[in-house]
Amino acid sequence: MNDERRTLLLSAAATVLAAPALAQTSSSATPDARALGTEHWTTKRTPDGDVRLFLWRKLAASAMKGVILFVHGSSVSGRPAFDLQVPGKPEYSFMDWFGGLGYDAWCVDCEGYGRSDKRRPINSDIATGADDVAAAVDYIRRQTGMAKIFIYGSSSGALRAALYAQRNPQAVARLAVTGFTWTGEGSPTLEQRRKRLADYRANNRRPIDRAMIRSIFTRDGGEGTDMSIVEPFADAVLAFDTSVPSGSYVDMSANLPLVDPQKITVPVYILRGENDGIATLQDLANFFVKLSNPQKQLSVLPGIAHSPLGAKNWRLFYQTLDACFTQPAPIYTG
Repeated sequence: MNDERRTLLLSAAATVLAAPALAQTSSSATPDARALGTEHWTTKRTPDGDVRLFLWRKLAASAMKGVILFVHGSSVSGRPAFDLQVPGKPEYSFMDWFGGLGYDAWCVDCEGYGRSDKRRPINSDIATGADDVAAAVDYIRRQTGMAKIFIYGSSSGALRAALYAQRNPQAVARLAVTGFTWTGEGSPTLEQRRKRLADYRANNRRPIDRAMIRSIFTRDGGEGTDMSIVEPFADAVLAFDTSVPSGSYVDMSANLPLVDPQKITVPVYILRGENDGIATLQDLANFFVKLSNPQKQLSVLPGIAHSPLGAKNWRLFYQTLDACFTQPAPIYTG
């Protein structure tokens, strides 16, 4: 096998595993490792004119592991999802934690969310979100000089990120997802969501309130969540949005599957919360076996539901995600 083919394949034996219990010192970071955030803006070109997208960056002094873009889900914008600030709880900020681990951390508000433009009369579906990821990645690559970056997507953000990776493998080092669904078959969450599909189709935006935000943490059972996170999180979300686009709900209720695993050629790491109702383990396993790159992993996170934010087993999630991005590239690919 020649060197070019060896580099392109980056193949390794695939493993399906349940992540083990971790010592309390795993993936540690301290408040001293946190950095001040800086805001950035980029432009997405559309037939309706330019769309301004907001990005948020947290860069610690020792960013040596690479660049991560965090992609949010259906009901929240980027900063509440990934940079939630709660006194005495530094682990609630994904971006601070991973900055402390040596990453250059970014998040983006997709069109229709947070501080990004909301002027177009569209429902910002998954394909639109993948376009937002494209604009964000292009900007981040220009700013950092990195040819490829890591991408992590949560819930519908996982679909946005996966569709982007399918379209643009040349820019993605590795893709990691939580709250992912492929066909939606057997999903109790999507079964309930389909009951309101006509409303979602009829309106480009849907209202969100404190009760809806609470349901993110309780719909799969709240036993595995530190419920003290709910009110600070709701405060942060509602400060930016009291309604959000309906397109991802339409897509996940009626238009799955949205990505083709055989067309995703980058390394993929699927992290599934044990109690996540958005997708069955069988649905994810069926997707996993069809992924074309053998450098892939499906991990089950015990005690975690749909959102790892505020999970009592948060160290387990952080260690597993860090391991996905720091796993050595294979040497032997025969």
